[in-house]
Amino acid sequence: MNMKRFSFWVTFAVLVFFYLPILMLVITSFNESRFGGVWRGFSMRWYFQLFSEETLWKALKNSLLIGIGATLVSSVLGTLAALSLHRYRSMLQKAHYGLIYTPLVVPDVLMGISLLLFFVTIHLQLGLFTIFVAHTTFCLSYVTFVILSRLQTLDHAIIEAAEDLGANYWQIFWRIKLPQLFPAILSGALLAFTLSIDDFVITFFVAGPGSTTLPIYIYSLMKFGSTPIINALSTVLIVATFAIVWIVQSITREQK
Repeated sequence: MNMKRFSFWVTFAVLVFFYLPILMLVITSFNESRFGGVWRGFSMRWYFQLFSEETLWKALKNSLLIGIGATLVSSVLGTLAALSLHRYRSMLQKAHYGLIYTPLVVPDVLMGISLLLFFVTIHLQLGLFTIFVAHTTFCLSYVTFVILSRLQTLDHAIIEAAEDLGANYWQIFWRIKLPQLFPAILSGALLAFTLSIDDFVITFFVAGPGSTTLPIYIYSLMKFGSTPIINALSTVLIVATFAIVWIVQSITREQK
């Protein structure tokens, strides 16, 4: 009983440690004062100022374009890579596995520098396209391993039964594998989109003039001390994130 109580309080403390700062950020975003240490009344001032920032919306547009593009490409390539790694066993696939696994363990700073040197070497101008390529590179790894873990738990008895009934590979893929993999593909796509929108370090290295993304914009605001606007922006992003997660969970629940 004491152990259960101890586990409860440890869990409670961890949750408070994680979520209390977020709650304080949301409350501070409605503070009239420019500085969070003093409460001067409820106000929507920073939200009105936030929605009048043209540079913010341009940065958000860039982040969404790159995030959606990287998510779509990495989802397709990650699905194909997972199917290939799961089906075939050879030295080539071991090398393939190593290439897919490497971006997960390489530090972001090193990866950003490497991609920057690569783009400079091939004389590719830095901009939205280089950010898109960089984001697709690391998102691909996450999507692949999410789908690969799902492939390893598939019920192969259904596939064998379909083969016995004369179904070919493509029929099995479209009618059996793809529906069962859809929740994993959707989860991988959501993870890729979240990582792309959130990335700062790699984007900072490969971004060019006129290709400011939302994390870079937030960083520039923090340098000039515009924390109230950042609080309002963070609150909007939190609400949007919870809405996306709720929608995805509803979709995956219906699929089950």
